[in-house]
Amino acid sequence: MWEVVSDGLDFIKVGMVEMPSRAYVSCFGFKGPDQQKPAGILSGGERNRLNLALTLKQGGNLLLLDEPTNDLDVETLGSLENALLEFPGCAVVISHDRWFLDRVATHILAYEGESKWFWFEGNFESYEENKIQRLGADAARPHRVTYRKLTR
Repeated sequence: MWEVVSDGLDFIKVGMVEMPSRAYVSCFGFKGPDQQKPAGILSGGERNRLNLALTLKQGGNLLLLDEPTNDLDVETLGSLENALLEFPGCAVVISHDRWFLDRVATHILAYEGESKWFWFEGNFESYEENKIQRLGADAARPHRVTYRKLTR
């Protein structure tokens, strides 16, 4: 598994930083003998962590992440948060994980129902406070989604 990420090199470049490849791999929960596992025998969670390590290593200036915290252990979640905080580009994150969004989001594009979208600069907690100020305390409570009947 280590060889897949590092291409067998002792040092790899991640973004603008050169670092020991084994240290990078260990950030994603692969320590000691786990680094020598063949990639083909990894569990589903391990494959997710491997793909996360490979994706973040590639660099770029845009990441699109759909529910990235699903099935991550605490250590890998911390690695993802740190990587996003250090990411030099733009990351578009779709998530129901409010705690995660509060940690990594700098802007929120929120659907507020009835075809209304709201753009907010700040983290999720600040957005929630702003939403209550704008729409009242009732806005903070979840509401059942209602659907309009389709017409021709």
